[in-house]
Amino acid sequence: MNAWLTAAPILIPMFTAALCMVAWKYPVAQRVLSLMGSLALVIVGGSLLSIVLDQGIQVVQMGSWAAPFGITLVADPLSALMILIAALMGFCVALHALGDIDAVREHGGHHPIFQVLMTGVCGAFVTGDLFNLYVWFEVMLISSFVLLSLGGLREQIDAAIKYVCINMVATACLLLAVALLYGVTGTLNMADLSVRVPAVPSQPVISAIAVLFIIAFGMKAALFPFFFWLPATYHTPSVSVQAIFAGLLTKVGVYALIRVFTLIFTGDREWTHGILMVMAGITMIVGVLGSLAARDLNRAWSWQVVAHIGSMVMGLAIATPLALAAAAFYMVHDIVVKTNLFLGAGLVRRMAGGSTDYARLGGLFKSAPWLCLLLFVPLGSLAGFPPLSGFWGKLLLVRAGLDAQHYVMVGLLLLTGLLTIWLVGRVWAEMVWKAPAEPPADTLSTLPFARSYALVMPLLLLSLITVSIGLQPERLLNVAGQVGESLYDTSAYVQAVLGTTPAPQPTQLGALETGAAP
Repeated sequence: MNAWLTAAPILIPMFTAALCMVAWKYPVAQRVLSLMGSLALVIVGGSLLSIVLDQGIQVVQMGSWAAPFGITLVADPLSALMILIAALMGFCVALHALGDIDAVREHGGHHPIFQVLMTGVCGAFVTGDLFNLYVWFEVMLISSFVLLSLGGLREQIDAAIKYVCINMVATACLLLAVALLYGVTGTLNMADLSVRVPAVPSQPVISAIAVLFIIAFGMKAALFPFFFWLPATYHTPSVSVQAIFAGLLTKVGVYALIRVFTLIFTGDREWTHGILMVMAGITMIVGVLGSLAARDLNRAWSWQVVAHIGSMVMGLAIATPLALAAAAFYMVHDIVVKTNLFLGAGLVRRMAGGSTDYARLGGLFKSAPWLCLLLFVPLGSLAGFPPLSGFWGKLLLVRAGLDAQHYVMVGLLLLTGLLTIWLVGRVWAEMVWKAPAEPPADTLSTLPFARSYALVMPLLLLSLITVSIGLQPERLLNVAGQVGESLYDTSAYVQAVLGTTPAPQPTQLGALETGAAP
């Protein structure tokens, strides 16, 4: 039963996408299938996390081929937590899409392609080998390119081309890194790699391959200096697509960095984690400065996505159990808040007749006080106001940085937080309190009740999640603590996948260098 549950996060959105394709000519059926499939994924994600926390790491060897020879699916505390939060965001976005996606995009295949995207996201979280991680990234790339292009607007096509070009470069780097690592070790199973990589005699070769992985996943995660594609693309598609992109896609890149640099490349941390530390610090500052320079709400939030990627990678670079737990906690918080902010920006645009230039907006408190209340929660959490989730995430990172004596990074994190408070205050003053330059052309009130309900309910659900994490952080802190411990000591992961923890064996490269038979 647990084997099926471990594979279910891939199977559910995959079959949902297939059913939506069968119902291609029936948009109403596609909406219902997409929403029900997303809800089923939430249930499975919650069940899987509960089992992992209670019973330990769950492993499935596909086709009964023992690791490292077959395809392995692994649900550990980090992957199970990410599946649950991804499923929650998928459900909220699928619900929002009922009121947001127009007939043109529905006929273009929004619902099945969205489920294909969720298949790729969940596949990346549960895969136990690097080649299949590459495959799931390709599934995400293809589906996200289609979602970016739906609608056919000129700015969408321009953004989609930029997006796919930079991601093709990242894919080439990832494939090269995977091929080189296989050539050195003879395996791509991540648990097996954790045993074989330290046994490679030429560790400088391993360090060079590690840098290739940093480049590849850094592009996927929008780390400095590979971030420039994100603010140029995330504001162009429909609001539902913007929200799922901002919430999940870059976090899959962060997840991959965490997985690879806690499980595989652990021998030369001074080098690899030093690179990650520098990239994280610059990413935080560049992202928050970019958000302050932007006057468009969606572009400002896109830059904030970049800034907070740096905060998560900071936890990975410090690499203590507390820092890794802080990175996991912060990632959950950020996924919820960023999804909520983009959905909220979509409602603001409808209230303002299509404009997202917050300097020209105003009077939102007078025209829609309920929307101001909903927006206050993600904005306050983004700024780190207590007792919302952002406060606890920043507090954990600060404590981890101080404990590890990374005072410069703590200073950069606090500076980023102060500048984010400035941004939030400016947006709130311009958008809520200031009198509007002209009467807004409210298009939200003209929608049928069912569509407006579908647009508003996801904001309420996400705000409740943020508030519940903030008021009762112990639950997520306990899970994040288990995540941090499992990432710091990966012996349980290796034991669960391989059955035993074998002693390091000479690799083919090592045998050739010593003159022995491979």
